[in-house]
Amino acid sequence: MGPQITALSQGVDIISATPGRLLDHAAQRRINFSSVRTFVLDEADRMMDMGFLPDVRRIISLLPSSRQTIVLSATIPDEIMRLVRQICQDPVTVQVGEKSRPPEKIRHTVYPVIHEQKSELLLKILRGMPDLSSIIVFTRTKQRADRLADYLARNEIRTACLHGDRDQQERTQALEALKSGERQVLVATDLIARGIDIKDLSHVVNYDPPETPDAYIHRIGRTGRVDAEGDAFTLMAPEEEAWILAIESAIGQRLVRVTLPDFEYRRSEVHGSYHPRPHYIRSFPQQGRRGPRRR
Repeated sequence: MGPQITALSQGVDIISATPGRLLDHAAQRRINFSSVRTFVLDEADRMMDMGFLPDVRRIISLLPSSRQTIVLSATIPDEIMRLVRQICQDPVTVQVGEKSRPPEKIRHTVYPVIHEQKSELLLKILRGMPDLSSIIVFTRTKQRADRLADYLARNEIRTACLHGDRDQQERTQALEALKSGERQVLVATDLIARGIDIKDLSHVVNYDPPETPDAYIHRIGRTGRVDAEGDAFTLMAPEEEAWILAIESAIGQRLVRVTLPDFEYRRSEVHGSYHPRPHYIRSFPQQGRRGPRRR
């Protein structure tokens, strides 16, 4: 906060801020918005996902009505569109690339496996890579990221971890360790699903499949940058298949299912009983083909 107060007291041309911190300074009358000519709302859809829209609306209420407003968003859900109509006058829409489409040079692979064996299967996949380097593994929670990173490190995979409970210095160190090759794998939450560019990132692994097609596209977009090739692996438990089907429907592409011939798949026990689809493993497709399902 100290350096920010000093900079604001000396006068600035551009302020790049998170909503909460900007409002903190505004509440202490350190910012005079009367001279603002341009307002840029970046990652608008992500702001909505993270619950920042009320703060954004408060900031907008402090700005001059006569200004240029620029809204940048990877996706345009209805709530963002309503906000655009409220804060923009006759806006021009500029679209780059196709909506809800991953880069064409990314290869998609789904590895069906029960949740209890995901770590074991991931380790086997990583060890089977001829050149293991520069991989991001996405998990759904911070706790799972910590546990998985510890598991991989114990099994001699050079691993870093990044999520919301790590401070900025730790996050920067984790990213730099992956970029420099000091670490082979970065286990992370969706905190870095957008807005980072790591050169030559070979693979993105969805340890936990994302719950929406848009989230899938953002995650795997970390690889295959600037027309480069890349691979997206997804570990799919039986109860997560609906998310994969939704992703396939959204991107208009079937994701190849693959099983490892030398991996011992087993059934899951949930609260003392078998998983409600006990024959799921037996119906996993072999060599990329879907086998018959049992009911």
